[in-house]
Amino acid sequence: MKRPAKKVATDRSFVVALSRGLDVLRAFHPNDGLLGNQEIAARTNLPKPTVSRLTYTLTKLGYLTPVPRFEKYQLAPSAMALGYAALANLGVRHLSEPFREELMRETGGAVAVGGRDRTSMIYFGQSRGQTLGVQLDVGSRVPIATTAMGRAYIWALPDDERGALLRELREHYGSRWPRMRDGIERAGETVEKLGFAISAGEWHDDIHAVGVGLKLNDGTGPYAFNCGAPAFRFTEDRLRNDIGPRLVAMVRNIEAALGGAAPQSKKDDKKLKAGGKVARVVEGIR
Repeated sequence: MKRPAKKVATDRSFVVALSRGLDVLRAFHPNDGLLGNQEIAARTNLPKPTVSRLTYTLTKLGYLTPVPRFEKYQLAPSAMALGYAALANLGVRHLSEPFREELMRETGGAVAVGGRDRTSMIYFGQSRGQTLGVQLDVGSRVPIATTAMGRAYIWALPDDERGALLRELREHYGSRWPRMRDGIERAGETVEKLGFAISAGEWHDDIHAVGVGLKLNDGTGPYAFNCGAPAFRFTEDRLRNDIGPRLVAMVRNIEAALGGAAPQSKKDDKKLKAGGKVARVVEGIR
């Protein structure tokens, strides 16, 4: 787990101990079960002695439950309560459910909504039937750079926030960044032309999906939706001509139900051409 690319040493308001404690809690993923100090240290890039002190403290505070037999820990109800409280406050999750269910039935794909979690998107709403392929649930994380949901999120951000995220992704991926960057650039052009991003086998070889960003005028988000299925079911032609347009229509209806998207400036309304603003935005972080 990479830590945020933030110069905390010069930020006097940043509490490093709190950040590290939260990193320990974030190390637990859905279906993980138990984790020991060594596993947590590997996931957080924190020294094992530091992790030992943090897990002791979090245990005393009720956020971790020790399992002495295995010398490991699991998330305690107090920690899970934080997540449930956050989900309860996400109106988009509840309001979008009937829209997601309808699109799932119409297309046969899995439909999800998510928000950013550092260099990943985290699912907080999921509608799926008997869709084959990768099975994701609420709390699952998918990479921003290679998924349709993540790419749609990138291009829903304001320019300055997008630039900051792209720099963080560049640092995260290192030598793999050029390939990631090219996919993000192509997604930007697709979003401008068609209204949705595409990931056809770029995250998992046999998974095809489209993604659409959700912009609200209440200061929250943006969020992103996706609709995906095995490649044999969602061909690239069907993604472009059927699934993508359906997902765009669904997200726009949700925006309207939630109070509408923030008004776009005339500058944002201009169609971007390949090699134009989209390419220049990504060029700035090459």
